[in-house]
Amino acid sequence: MAEGWARQLKGGEIEPYSAGVEAHGLNPDAVRVMAEAGVDISGQCSKRVGELVGLEFDYVVTVCDNAHQSCPVFSGRAKTIHVGFDDPPRLAAGARTDDERLAPYRRVRDEIRAFVETLPDSLDREA
Repeated sequence: MAEGWARQLKGGEIEPYSAGVEAHGLNPDAVRVMAEAGVDISGQCSKRVGELVGLEFDYVVTVCDNAHQSCPVFSGRAKTIHVGFDDPPRLAAGARTDDERLAPYRRVRDEIRAFVETLPDSLDREA
């Protein structure tokens, strides 16, 4: 969701990439709630950090609630900033209805959007 918002809102200012410590596939609930907000992320794919080797970054922003503890080390000049968001799949586990399952996705989607709207200026304040 973060890459989708960054491309939609800040594509002319920043060049976003997203990756994790594991590839999980594209989450259909994330695709659905982003589409509700007018952002199509269906063409994105789940990537591992190792797939970004060779790219130079100015900033690395970790966004998952556990990323601060399990975040890989990035070499080079990149400044690493942790901005944690709850993990929607974990929060949605055990939901009994679609609305109950999608509620954490929608909340986190909106929180990520609010953060992305502050970019790139907020990066220097956080670093």
